[in-house]
Amino acid sequence: MDDIDWSDYHPETRAIRAGQHRTPEGEHAEPIFPTSSYVFQSAEEAALRFSGKTPGNIYSRFTNPTVRTFEERLAALEGGERCLAMASGMAAIASMAFGLLKAGDHVVCSRSVFGNTVLLFQNFLGKFGVETTFVKLTDLSAWEAAMRPNTRLLVLETPSNPLTEIADIRQLATLAHDHGALLAVDNCFCTPALQRPLEMGADLIIHSATKYLDGQGRCVGGALVGSHELLEKGIYPFLRTGGPAMSPFNAWVFLKGLETLNLRMRAHSENAQKLAEWLKEQSFVRKVYYPGLDSHPQAALAKSQQSQGGGIVSFEVDGGREGAWAMIDHTKMLSITANLGDVKTTITHPATTTHGRLTDPERQAAGITEGLIRIAVGLEHMDDIKNDLLRGL
Repeated sequence: MDDIDWSDYHPETRAIRAGQHRTPEGEHAEPIFPTSSYVFQSAEEAALRFSGKTPGNIYSRFTNPTVRTFEERLAALEGGERCLAMASGMAAIASMAFGLLKAGDHVVCSRSVFGNTVLLFQNFLGKFGVETTFVKLTDLSAWEAAMRPNTRLLVLETPSNPLTEIADIRQLATLAHDHGALLAVDNCFCTPALQRPLEMGADLIIHSATKYLDGQGRCVGGALVGSHELLEKGIYPFLRTGGPAMSPFNAWVFLKGLETLNLRMRAHSENAQKLAEWLKEQSFVRKVYYPGLDSHPQAALAKSQQSQGGGIVSFEVDGGREGAWAMIDHTKMLSITANLGDVKTTITHPATTTHGRLTDPERQAAGITEGLIRIAVGLEHMDDIKNDLLRGL
């Protein structure tokens, strides 16, 4: 399978076949290589490998056949030249930052990103002389106003977490490139099954493989996808030295997840669409956030960038935190957990979980109210999901 050009194949086929390099054993399924190191045929071969003059495995912190298969498959799905796998989604974001930025650089980041992403840029990179300006995701003029001569990177999630706001990837890519900066897009909510930001001008794709790429809540992992030059020169040296490595077992689990990614994302989106439409009709719901609804502020943009709406639905209820907690606590089937992307439907209160470490002003700026509930819609029967939510009344 080494001589196949996977760009000639459909995404569903790439998700199952791309990246596999069979060993002399002739295995059909991808093997797991649970080894820390590799044996060389000679001292000279070892020297050539370590120096980078010849390709090959060196040490599993940065070279492992199972991890490499996952990297090649995800790159093929995203339409990127290369992928680097990491220990978690946050490890991927940290590796991107430490690999590409230096003291004196400036970052423009959406306010509507995962809470830990805000803390990483604000509290930790700030200590090393990297300044970050946070802006409203959907306000292009705010992005433009935030640009500086030393701006090196624009970072965003689209759809956003948890309000499913949609950014115009093409416009932000143009803005970044006009100022000599890079655009990094977190594609966690859509995955390449529903959205391919590189085709719209993005330079880097960020993934938490923990979510939909796995699909069953089994392992933690992350990845970056982009051009070979950007990853090789900018980020791979940090991966090799810093050590945020993905384990071979986790990579193998993610490979199994990718095999059903397209099927699952279609099913997640169909269920989420039904739930969002149902929630709109309920008297206890003040507002519903879902890109597939015509009432969504960026519905037209979502349709131009995504093939479907994705699996995340958020909604506001009366009663603030007390009302939201009461509804969550009265469910019996839904899993109360902040993780998402599972075949099991999960429910959480963002203001006190995923965004709980932010200050009140930061949450308010991001639109995270006390009455907001986020649901990652799974693959159970829709009637059972609805009935479980009705218990919260």
